[in-house]
Amino acid sequence: MHEHEIIEKATILIVDDSPGSLSLMNCLLEGDYIVRVASGGEKALKIAASDSPPDLILLDVMMPGMDGYEVCRQLKRDPRTRSIPVIFFSGGSGMEDRKKGLELGAVGYITKLIEPVIAVAFIQQQMALHATATSAPRQNC
Repeated sequence: MHEHEIIEKATILIVDDSPGSLSLMNCLLEGDYIVRVASGGEKALKIAASDSPPDLILLDVMMPGMDGYEVCRQLKRDPRTRSIPVIFFSGGSGMEDRKKGLELGAVGYITKLIEPVIAVAFIQQQMALHATATSAPRQNC
C-alpha cells in the first residue's frame, strides 16, 4: 500500500434504545468500522437517508415509539435507503420474530444473547457480501 492510499472504513449504524447494548456493540465494532448510533427509529431514518448513509444497519426490534420492524419497512420503501443491509439484533428469538424480520427485507436476525464474537463475525460476513454485491458488474438476465 502506498502512503497516499487511504482505506475508508465502512459505517455501521446501531439502532437501539438500550444504552448498554449500544455501548457493547460500539465497543466491539469501533476498531474496524465507523460506528454511528441512534436511540430510536426516527433518528435512524434520518441518518440512513442523509448524505452519508451507513453501509449496514444493526437494528433492535423492541423500541418505544417506532419499533424496528416499522423502521425496516420504511427503509425498504425509500429508494435512498432500500439497498442498505439491515440485521435485526434483538432479545426476541422466536421463529416468528426472525421470520417477520427476514420477510421485511433484513439480511439477518441475531439475538442479543448470542456471544459477541459470533455477532461481530456475522456482521463482518454481511459487510463483505454487501461490498462484493455492490462492486460486481451488473448483468442483464
